[in-house]
Amino acid sequence: MIPTREQAWQWLCEYNDSESLRKHALTAEGVMRHFATLYPGEDPELWGVVGLLHDLDYEKYPDQHCHKAQEILREKGADEVIIRGVASHGYGLCCDIEPVSTMEKVLFTIDELSGLITAAVLMRPSRSVMDIELKSVKKKFKDKRFAAGVNREVVLQGAERLGMEMDAVITETIKGMQKVADVIGLAG
Repeated sequence: MIPTREQAWQWLCEYNDSESLRKHALTAEGVMRHFATLYPGEDPELWGVVGLLHDLDYEKYPDQHCHKAQEILREKGADEVIIRGVASHGYGLCCDIEPVSTMEKVLFTIDELSGLITAAVLMRPSRSVMDIELKSVKKKFKDKRFAAGVNREVVLQGAERLGMEMDAVITETIKGMQKVADVIGLAG
């Protein structure tokens, strides 16, 4: 079963009380929906649900991240495409399910990157993703002390898996975040 967006949101909220984790999930959802439109024949609804659910288990089961989510989603009857998509974003970090489909590769890439962009936006006087530029994000990306928890190697690996230049990955991630700026609190 492919859950509706509303079901996915309910599931996320059932396992995550943290406002910041919920906003991160909404960010991933928005970016995933945007990226889906860049690939002919892809389903923005499916991609959005996978983005929304990707950290389903993170708050309650941080030590079992990506593993517990598979169990929860199977119990709820979610389709394997959802389960694989959610789990594969942790490839090489906490999970051995390699991102293979374009959807999986995008989530693997944008999860960490969207966190870095969020941190960069919050440092700006405008606190808005609407006016952040590629060069600002690239500068923050190169500064390993900035948002030190962001695994830049994962982002670079993801861009390579997608066959995209980093500038394009960053630009499209910003565009996806701009589309949900009001929802994620980054409209300024």
